[in-house]
Amino acid sequence: MVDIHSHILPGIDDGAKSWDTAVEMVRMAANDGIDHMVATPHCNFEYAYDRHAALQLLNRLKADCGVAMNFSLGCDFHFSFENIEAALRDPQRYTIAGTGYLLVEFSDYGISPGMLHALGAFRERGITPIITHPERNTILQRRPEQVLAYVSAGCVVQVTANSLTGFWGEVARATAEWLLDRNAVHVIASDAHDLKRRPPVLSDARARLGEDYGREVAEWLCTANPQAIVNNEPLPYFPEVCRV
Repeated sequence: MVDIHSHILPGIDDGAKSWDTAVEMVRMAANDGIDHMVATPHCNFEYAYDRHAALQLLNRLKADCGVAMNFSLGCDFHFSFENIEAALRDPQRYTIAGTGYLLVEFSDYGISPGMLHALGAFRERGITPIITHPERNTILQRRPEQVLAYVSAGCVVQVTANSLTGFWGEVARATAEWLLDRNAVHVIASDAHDLKRRPPVLSDARARLGEDYGREVAEWLCTANPQAIVNNEPLPYFPEVCRV
């Protein structure tokens, strides 16, 4: 499996709190069957994003983790006006390993009516936004149909693994299932921050997907699609949105 969203780099955001924790998170992921992790430190008003420093940490983590793991670097990109301007000027500073894929996190406090236009500006630059955990966004929980519009505009949707297993509550789980029922989920990722509450584990969600949506869909969302993202390839699974 491939995990495209994780906060495994220590001391630079609200993820791993120590080097030992970072190492153990990678080992936990490997034990869960994950063989490629994308480190995605926050890029927002609270946490400045220094790609060079993050890459140095990631190279050290690769050397220290003691397991066979592939790594890439991206960021958890807060979709603010300032960030949008910066990323349109230099998208490879923020995308996953310099590919055409960018993780995008929306605010819980307001989503501009012009969001589709802003997302379209990235699409015009050859960048595909990956909307992270819309099922946990309180605005999109009330208006999940808006996510369908983003998908129809060419965006990818990533749902958090433990939303499917109930960690984020019934509303998040139900919203994730609503999106899955409408073919509007393309990737499952851990959004791991630690070893206990938000661990780097995908297997439980994959099992749940296999039970409810079939083993093939589970493999698309946990392996084939995220692998295509880190390889900078088109997604093999991107079905037409179902609006029933």
